[in-house]
Amino acid sequence: MDDTEVLTAKLAEMYKLKALPRAGWLRKGISPPESVAAHSWGISLLIMLLTPPELDRLKALEIAAVHDLAESEVGDFTPQDGISAELKHRLESEAIEKMQSGLASGERLSERFKEYQENKTPEARFVHALDKLDMALQALVYQRRRPEADFSEFIDSSLNYYRINRLDAFFPDLYGLLQTVSREASKR
Repeated sequence: MDDTEVLTAKLAEMYKLKALPRAGWLRKGISPPESVAAHSWGISLLIMLLTPPELDRLKALEIAAVHDLAESEVGDFTPQDGISAELKHRLESEAIEKMQSGLASGERLSERFKEYQENKTPEARFVHALDKLDMALQALVYQRRRPEADFSEFIDSSLNYYRINRLDAFFPDLYGLLQTVSREASKR
């Protein structure tokens, strides 16, 4: 295969993310559920709108673009699947290594994915915070569509993630927005 054939084949594999449904929404009975790629778009929109000036917006966007990319190969695992964090991390890391192999900018893809997984840089922590905020916002959208259903588990898990990881202190504006989402969802 020449370079363009390799790139085309790898992109076609990555684009599976556009059709991969978010497993948590499927479990909740949403039809059709948001795709994993739509979730990544939501995070990208939040980055455009909410990135503080001291953070590198481009780096955050790159992290958001690849943070769930491995799921195009391994699937979207939820805590209810009973897969250990270690196994999930190993499977996803192996998938990213396979994807980036042979790509001119593959190393960057791998670096941004690793940065997200390690969650040590301010941009990675910001994307993690937005990952949870996006989930809560999507829960609010579904709550408004189906007022008889209860989506509080998704919003509560986001709030707990912020508290446990001290994101409420690092990103108080995001935490305030998340609290507003929680109040709005509880109005059902």
